[in-house]
Amino acid sequence: MISPKRRIDALPVATYTPNDSATISCRETPFHRLAASHTGNQIVITLQPARNVADAMQIIARALAASLTLIALPALAQSAFPSKPVTVIVPFAPGGGTDIGARLIAQKLMAKWGQSVIVENRAGAGGLVGADLVAKAKPDGYTLLVGNVGTQAINQSLYVKMPYNADTAFAPISMIAELPFVMLAGPSVSAKTPREFVALAKADAGKRTYASSGQGGSPHLTAEIFQTATGTKLTHVPYKGGGPAMTDLMAGHVDILFASVLEGSGFVKAGKLKALAVSSAVRSPALPEVPTLAEAGVAGSESGSWIAMFAPTGTPQAIIDKVAADIKEIVAAADVREKLISQGATPQSTTPAELKAIIERDRVRYGKVINERGIKVE
Repeated sequence: MISPKRRIDALPVATYTPNDSATISCRETPFHRLAASHTGNQIVITLQPARNVADAMQIIARALAASLTLIALPALAQSAFPSKPVTVIVPFAPGGGTDIGARLIAQKLMAKWGQSVIVENRAGAGGLVGADLVAKAKPDGYTLLVGNVGTQAINQSLYVKMPYNADTAFAPISMIAELPFVMLAGPSVSAKTPREFVALAKADAGKRTYASSGQGGSPHLTAEIFQTATGTKLTHVPYKGGGPAMTDLMAGHVDILFASVLEGSGFVKAGKLKALAVSSAVRSPALPEVPTLAEAGVAGSESGSWIAMFAPTGTPQAIIDKVAADIKEIVAAADVREKLISQGATPQSTTPAELKAIIERDRVRYGKVINERGIKVE
């Protein structure tokens, strides 16, 4: 038996850290009590001279409450995102396929998050200007990029020197949609099929023109693939974005344009432009009457693009996973799918890892075209 007059020094019983599990067992006596203290994220429980068991139980209750608070802090921080407006950078002019898709997703994210999601267009240098802003932004999830195959998989082969390391500057989040291309002809072009246009181009070698959303972009590369497949030579007229290129095509300033079905189908249905063919392997649900280039007799011209969301490297994985999950939910929604499909896009969300693999595949694919055709940025 322990004498009540005997002094007992404090003895450590257990140290508890949140995310660990511990079972504490101690025989209570009228002369001993459990005391708890916490420093940082650790709770230390010691055996000390006690007044009574009730005193010990109160201390344990307080210690457990403190530990639960510490455990909850990371979850509370994650659920708080976003707690302020989020900026989404589109590195192209308004009106293009990337811009249209970005604004649709931003609108849905704003409704889901209860925070403003502001879309800013920062065009220039094939998307480098806008992408660089995001690459150098604070990696906290509040500055995001909606890029495409050009900004994420083509520019590395196109530019000798870039303001950021394309391989390490961005954290993939999720794809939003695949964007097949459509070969569009302006009102001044008499051709109604790809073969008829090829005949015109060969008759006027070097005089026929094609527009693109920018030097070295995927529409430009698709036109280069088309020329290789048909043995034609066209004059390239690059623009800063798909919107301005489309405007000049309708005005008759250029002959053809390879654009995403997303941005071109509305003009085709309105009768303002002619769709000669689509560059995808299968017909587009938005333009089911338009044949593929292969069906129209031009083999080896399959091409396309996609749009996806990215964050600066270093953004917490919890935020990346949250945004990816939210995009997946949004893209799966019936109204969003209907709107994307009606404009020629194929709704497609991915995991961050899947998006990374797609980027690596397309980097090899288009890099080959750039090298073989000797394409350079002016």
